[in-house]
Amino acid sequence: QVQLVESGGGLVQTGDSLSLSCAASGRTFGTMGWYRQAPGKERELVASISSEGTPGYANSVKGRFTISRDNAKNTVYLQMTSLKPEDTAVYYCAAKFVGGVLYRYWGQGTQVTVSS
Repeated sequence: QVQLVESGGGLVQTGDSLSLSCAASGRTFGTMGWYRQAPGKERELVASISSEGTPGYANSVKGRFTISRDNAKNTVYLQMTSLKPEDTAVYYCAAKFVGGVLYRYWGQGTQVTVSS
């Protein structure tokens, strides 16, 4: 059974840092990513990382967020710094099949709230 379990969300202040983790199990995954969804907004891709470790970022988080993965632990991380109130959202971990195009697997989400 495939599972993606996020952890690390919480309430922080503007300028603070926070780290999210996503423990994946059940199969070998290809590209993994972090999405977020704020109230009243569409879900957006924040960062992704290939199985080889190549990262990609949304313009809104470049220079502030860092995605990484530990393939031995089947875990992907999102290190967030210089947080802003507009980063407030539910953050979801997502994963693709190896060689897949679409994100097929999703975690349950973890809330990140940044107060001003």
